[in-house]
Amino acid sequence: MGLLFFVFRAPLVILWIASSLLSVAVVYPFLPLSGRNAMNQNWSRALMKICGVHVRVHGQPKMSGATLWVSNHVSWVDIFILSSVRCVAFIAKSEIRQWPIIGWLVAKAGTVFLNRHQRQAIKDVSAQMEHRFTRGEVLGLFAEGTTSTGFDILPFRSSLFEPAIHSAVSVQPIALRFYHHGERSGYLAFVGEQNLVQNLCLLISTTQVMVEVDFLPVLSAAQCQEMGRNKVSERAHAMIAQAVRVPVTESEPAVLEPSPQE
Repeated sequence: MGLLFFVFRAPLVILWIASSLLSVAVVYPFLPLSGRNAMNQNWSRALMKICGVHVRVHGQPKMSGATLWVSNHVSWVDIFILSSVRCVAFIAKSEIRQWPIIGWLVAKAGTVFLNRHQRQAIKDVSAQMEHRFTRGEVLGLFAEGTTSTGFDILPFRSSLFEPAIHSAVSVQPIALRFYHHGERSGYLAFVGEQNLVQNLCLLISTTQVMVEVDFLPVLSAAQCQEMGRNKVSERAHAMIAQAVRVPVTESEPAVLEPSPQE
């Protein structure tokens, strides 16, 4: 059965990639930010449907205005899962820019790349984040700095909470929980020696993949400024850790409506 799903879905993924590349090259230069955001959100939803990933949303995502979304990190699909709810510009390690095709697409979609080997990297990324906040954007941060199997959460790096505090924007913690055939699973976690193509092939060859996206209570700009970056990081970590370890039993409909874009 896995081979049949692969044969059916692989051409659709190739078509998605081709249409995305064409749109970025031809249409993007003529669109305002709101138009590009709408395209990114629709692409993300389309890719998740093609790959058979059902996204179930819990809580109340902050759908307008500048904010920092902080999430645990399980797979490369996290980017598209969150962007299917509201278009998100992510802070990502610079190595992702070298990924075939996907790296170029996420760069064009507004990803802020962090080169961890450069001494001025945090300062440069912080300046970019603050500029994005002035435009009312939501930025996504995987504060663990790497992926995990999704059953627990690794320690957070607090440095990139500072731009949000300096810009007086809120922080919303988010917990991602992956399920496979109805059970919590690390089957699709992008960890170990897998490369992107191998993980993608694994995803499109299987069925009954569901990801719960649990939007936790927002930490207001005033709260964040009072606590400072280290305590904000600790609070967000504790909230996400609790939600990752304890599954939500009452489901809510997935958020499917286009979000307001700033």
